[in-house]
Amino acid sequence: MAYRRVQQWSVFARTWWLYDAAHQCPNLSAHRVIPYLQGKHKPIYHPLSDVGDHVVVINTKEVAMQGEYWRRFKYFHHTGYPGGFSEASAWRVHEIDPTRVMHQAVYCRLPGNLLRKGLMRRLHLYPDDAVPDEIMENISDQIRQVQEIPKRLDEYTEEEIQEFPKLFDCCWYGSMQFYRGVVLLFQARGSCERRVQEAFDKEKAEETLHNMNNADTVEQLVWWFEMRVLHVELHLIG
Repeated sequence: MAYRRVQQWSVFARTWWLYDAAHQCPNLSAHRVIPYLQGKHKPIYHPLSDVGDHVVVINTKEVAMQGEYWRRFKYFHHTGYPGGFSEASAWRVHEIDPTRVMHQAVYCRLPGNLLRKGLMRRLHLYPDDAVPDEIMENISDQIRQVQEIPKRLDEYTEEEIQEFPKLFDCCWYGSMQFYRGVVLLFQARGSCERRVQEAFDKEKAEETLHNMNNADTVEQLVWWFEMRVLHVELHLIG
């Protein structure tokens, strides 16, 4: 009986969830957060019952929108008086209040009944990861992000970099083998080869290839490589 009693307490208790909105679409994130606000993940859920949990959303200033949504998506407001209509682009609203875009995304997707204001009071939005300690102490679980964020190069350890599969064997960026591999990949594009031959006489093209293949330093090889790319771009523009 004691186990059942503790199980009921854990079900009826309001859990605090953490969601990281960095590089996430606010509209898709709203669909991920709303079930936790409404309590749909609980067996006691009912549309007319307020059994949802608290959700803490961090890094709302780093949300991302697809395509040109930042410029084309509009937010409307009316004061209720004549001439009180106004509209603003998403980027402008986000610039004024970094939490407003996420707030509106969740608010507009909740059912328009009397529970909506109570559900929004349990949504805690922060523009960065600076969350008060009294709130962080309550968080017990985390919500999975909608989109997986790839790691930057500086976030990988040296062991992961060495074990990463490579097209050709080289130490890493900055080595002669790396730049020679880039040159070989560039030379493999037959269309560019033909356009270089057409744009310049055969002797000059052969001289460029000879200088690239016989470069003694990385700087010389990179310089000849950039010169050859410039030749192709000039020919394409011409």
